[in-house]
Amino acid sequence: MADAHAKNHDYHIIDPSPWPFLAGIGALVMAIGGIGWMQSIKGNEFSLLGIPLASPWLFFIGLAIILYVMFGWWSDTIREAHEGHHTRVVSLHLRYGMIMFIASEVMFFAAWFWAFFDASLFPNEAAQVLRTEYTGGQWPPVGIEVLDPFHLPLYNTIILLLSGTAVTWAHHALLHDDRKGLVWGLAITVALGVLFSGVQAYEYMEAPFSFSNSLYGATFFMATGFHGFHVIIGTIFLFVCLLRAMAGDFTPKQHFGFEAAAWYWHFVDVVWLFLFACIYIWASAGAPIAHH
Repeated sequence: MADAHAKNHDYHIIDPSPWPFLAGIGALVMAIGGIGWMQSIKGNEFSLLGIPLASPWLFFIGLAIILYVMFGWWSDTIREAHEGHHTRVVSLHLRYGMIMFIASEVMFFAAWFWAFFDASLFPNEAAQVLRTEYTGGQWPPVGIEVLDPFHLPLYNTIILLLSGTAVTWAHHALLHDDRKGLVWGLAITVALGVLFSGVQAYEYMEAPFSFSNSLYGATFFMATGFHGFHVIIGTIFLFVCLLRAMAGDFTPKQHFGFEAAAWYWHFVDVVWLFLFACIYIWASAGAPIAHH
């Protein structure tokens, strides 16, 4: 009888898990809470089934549920790896999943680039459709001063390129079982990620335009802001990998968590190069540059 129930395949049939259901509940609560929060900012009322929800609290409750699910689900995944369930087939499918996730992120940023190029290549038409300011038939619109692309943006480009080099160093160190190199490479990458976010926050505070007063500002902040959000996520991702590396979790043969983080970080690097080339350099050519 024991032989009849023995595992004779490379797949992992997971135990019943509450995480997908809880993730759906958390996402629903966070979405409804986000609507209520935005309505409260506008001073409007918002209720569902007679319950007033025009406040930010429901959003943060949903966010707390999502964070709890993330911690629990990924903890289970790590435990399954340590128990030997991540065979070569399972690891391959995990990599396919990460590739598909990054592909979806590529399409997400494609939407922001589409919006930016639509507005910049056809500025008057975009202004008429959105009923925004007169652009003067040019991009950036008349009266807009832009950021110097070879100041803080170039500085941040160098930071991200160095961070990509550091995470690659960490990966090669792991493959050669160099624990010290792995930890140092990850620590440098995390530090550079934090530095990038700090520089971008300062750049936003010094920007001579805002999100709401121009079409240029709206497209600029949406594209670069969502990239900045992804940098923050990637930095947290790599910081968790740093803690796991210090705890000795990764081995040269089993380190998908670190590999996924490295892929994500390189994706963030590549997106920034396109943002830097298109939004900071190409779109600011010939425009007056703000000097502080």
